Amino acid sequence: MKLFLIPYIIVILLAIIITVEYFYESGYSMISNNSSNYYYVKAYDYQWPVIGYNTITSEFGNRQAPTKGSSTYHTGIDIAAPSGANIVSSIKGYISFVGFSGAGGHTIKVKKDNIEVIYCHVDSAYYPFLGKYVDQGEVIGRVGPKNIYDVTNNPYKDSKGNPTNGATTGSHLHFSIKINNSFVNPLNIMND
Repeated sequence: MKLFLIPYIIVILLAIIITVEYFYESGYSMISNNSSNYYYVKAYDYQWPVIGYNTITSEFGNRQAPTKGSSTYHTGIDIAAPSGANIVSSIKGYISFVGFSGAGGHTIKVKKDNIEVIYCHVDSAYYPFLGKYVDQGEVIGRVGPKNIYDVTNNPYKDSKGNPTNGATTGSHLHFSIKINNSFVNPLNIMND
């Protein structure tokens, strides 16, 4: 290695250390999406999506698929909540998607810059308007029922053959966060 490069390397390393210290002291956390991607996010920039319901029935990451059509890699967390429970926006942003989204069933997505928050298995009777700007903590929907009858050719069924709200075994909210188009574990960045 050329000796004249050593001062440049030292400057780069110092810049990295100062940046990491700044983000840490400013309330940021470094998180990973279980691959080689790391992101700095402010933990207090996110709000729990179903106030009063905190039981997690399926965590982020690898799992045994609970029902036909569901994935063995869980891209979010499942929060136990009854049908009709209010869902609030975890971030300030705009409604970027409302509709039926395969295994996620009826889905609402809120986007802000490089962040997308996804709420699955919601009640389609309470969809917000596409493009609407929402504040953090604003009610944007309700947890949907297990069985739905408003999707033509719905491939998802329960053990009795009734159509379900995506790949689900009961009422709950599937909650995902994507940063830079990669899923991250919501529990790593949520408020305490």
